[in-house]
Amino acid sequence: MVEARYYEKLENKKVKCKLCPHGCVILPGNTGFCRARKNVDGKLYSLNYGYISSIAFDPIEKKPLYHFYPGSSILSIGTFGCSFRCLHCQNYEISQLTPNVFEVDTERLIELAKKDKDCIGIAFTYNEPTIWFEYVLDVAKKFKEEGFKTVLVTNGYLNKEPLLELLEVIDAANIDLKAFSDEFYKKVCSGDLESVKRFIEICSKKIHIEITTLIIPTLNDSEDEIENLAKWLSSIDDRIPLHLTRYFPRYKMNLPPTPKETLFKLREIAKRYLMYVYLGNI
Repeated sequence: MVEARYYEKLENKKVKCKLCPHGCVILPGNTGFCRARKNVDGKLYSLNYGYISSIAFDPIEKKPLYHFYPGSSILSIGTFGCSFRCLHCQNYEISQLTPNVFEVDTERLIELAKKDKDCIGIAFTYNEPTIWFEYVLDVAKKFKEEGFKTVLVTNGYLNKEPLLELLEVIDAANIDLKAFSDEFYKKVCSGDLESVKRFIEICSKKIHIEITTLIIPTLNDSEDEIENLAKWLSSIDDRIPLHLTRYFPRYKMNLPPTPKETLFKLREIAKRYLMYVYLGNI
């Protein structure tokens, strides 16, 4: 285990994690909301430092990033845990459960990346990478030193101070904007909208970003909601690509798949405000 960054020691060996907006106060022997940070005798430790649950070479478009080195591949890795508990999680086996993990040292990851002539670098993805903060920071630094690019695929739930530090070594991010409703965030994801909006605003000034919204029938598929989302995004920069993707039943959610017609309609609405709107999972 590696001692965590961004936490405060409290009385009676309790600690307060300051990595994400949850701000967990953790008793000795317990973990935080993300299940990846544990109080051991009054110190906070990262449980997933160096541990990988998933690894693959993916097309950059799968992240999805369409405007960042299109046609290239990227070494993609994930661990376990998440700062959200989305009822429809696509990767719940690693985000909400405890998967098998293995260790791969950074030098081996760099060696793998160099073997693929189309590989531009490394993506931290599959589960939520911001809770892997210490490891992502260290690995990204090493990859940057080798001239590679670094990518986050993230829910955007991270406090400002650690985010600014992380952005020093990150080149691009696909950020999930799961809905444009705080009620959705609270009931479906166990998070809040304003924190994610702040994350997007900060990233937009420093790195290349693209946004993904999974469209779920009856929950975030209204024309007004997507219009408001697109309008807000355009107020930051109307060239930010938006990916509207099709939902399928998964994990604890059994609503029927999103009709393709809904996505076609919502794309036309979003295109009133944004230059680049793409559809996924269709």
